[in-house]
Amino acid sequence: MKRTGILKALVLLSSLLILMTGCAANSTGANGGNVSGQTNAVAFNPDEATGGIDLTQLREQFGPVPKPAGAIKLGGVSKAFENEYWRTLKEGMEIGTADMKSKGIDISIDVKAAQGESDEQGQLSIVKDMINKKYSALLLSPISDGNLTPGVEDANKAGIPVVNVNDGLIAIAPNYLGPKAIQNGELAAEWISGKIGGQGEVAIVIGMPKAFAARQRTAGFEQWIKENAPGITIVEKQNADWDRAKAKDLAETWIKKHPDLKAIFANNDTMALGVVEAVKTSGKDILVVGVDGTGEAYESIKKGELSATIDSFPKYKGQIAVEVTLRILGGQKIPRVIWTPQALIDSTNVNTPAEEIIGWTPAVFE
Repeated sequence: MKRTGILKALVLLSSLLILMTGCAANSTGANGGNVSGQTNAVAFNPDEATGGIDLTQLREQFGPVPKPAGAIKLGGVSKAFENEYWRTLKEGMEIGTADMKSKGIDISIDVKAAQGESDEQGQLSIVKDMINKKYSALLLSPISDGNLTPGVEDANKAGIPVVNVNDGLIAIAPNYLGPKAIQNGELAAEWISGKIGGQGEVAIVIGMPKAFAARQRTAGFEQWIKENAPGITIVEKQNADWDRAKAKDLAETWIKKHPDLKAIFANNDTMALGVVEAVKTSGKDILVVGVDGTGEAYESIKKGELSATIDSFPKYKGQIAVEVTLRILGGQKIPRVIWTPQALIDSTNVNTPAEEIIGWTPAVFE
C-alpha cells in the first residue's frame, strides 16, 4: 500500500511539472510579438489580442519594409482552391510578391492548397514538404485549428518564420494575420436588425465547427443580437461545413419549418449562395448575408439576390501577408497579431472600388 501511494504521488508531481513547463514555455505570453522558437500553445484568440494592431498602425510604427539581402522563397498554403476566396487570397499573395520583385527584391512565392476543405492530412503534407525544402517563410491558412500544428512545430525548430493567415487558428504560430472574425458576425447582425426593424425570426448556417472563424462569426452574430435586438429570435443554427449544397438543403428545411423567417446569416459566401438558391425557389422575401466578399457574391448582390456580404478583401489580405512576412524576415519585431480590413457590402456600395472602401495603398520599401 505504501508503495502504491508513493507511485501515485510521483505521477501527480510529474503531471504538475509538465503543466508548469508548458505554461512557462514562452515568456511573451499569448499576445506577445514574434520570437524564435516555440510560441505559447495556451488558448489563443486573435480577436482579443491586447497587443494587436491594424495595417495603418503597423506602417506608422515600423516604417518602410526592409529589403532583404539574399533570395527569399515564400510558401503559401491555403485550404482549397475550389473555393473562390482561397484562389483570390493566392492571387493577392502573388501580386504582393510581384510588386516586391519589381522593386528589385529577389523574391518568389509558391502557393499550394489541399485537395478539399476536409483534406487535413494532405494540407499538412504540403507544409512538411516546404519545410524539408527550406522555404524562407510560411504563410498558412489551416483547415482546422489543429491540423497544421505538427508542421508549425517543425518550422519553429528549423527557424522558419510562420504567419497564420486567417482561419483556422494555429495557437503556436509566432504571428497571426486576419480580420477580427467576431466582427464579421457583428456587422451582419447589425445590418439584418436594421433591415427587419429589430423584430423577427432569423437563422445561422455555420461553417466547420473546428474552424476558428466559424465559431467567432457565429458568436459575434449571436452576441450582437442578444445585446442589441431582443426582438429578434435565432430559431435555427446548424453547420454546413462550408458546403453550398448542404447550406441549400438546410435553408429549404428551415423555410418550410419557419414560415415567418426573415433572414439567414451564413458563415461564408459559398454557403450563402446555396441559401439564396433555396430562397429563390421558395419565392419568399428572406434576407441572406454571407462572409468573404467573393466575386460571385458581388455579382449576386448586383442582381438583387444575395442581400449582403462581409468582405475581408482577400486580394489585399494576401498582399498584406507578404508585406508582414518580409518585415519579419527583415528583423522587425512586430506584434503577434495584425488585423486586416473588412466591410459590409450591399447594394449601396457594391460598385465602389475596394481600394476606396479600405483606403488601400501599396507597401513602401527602404
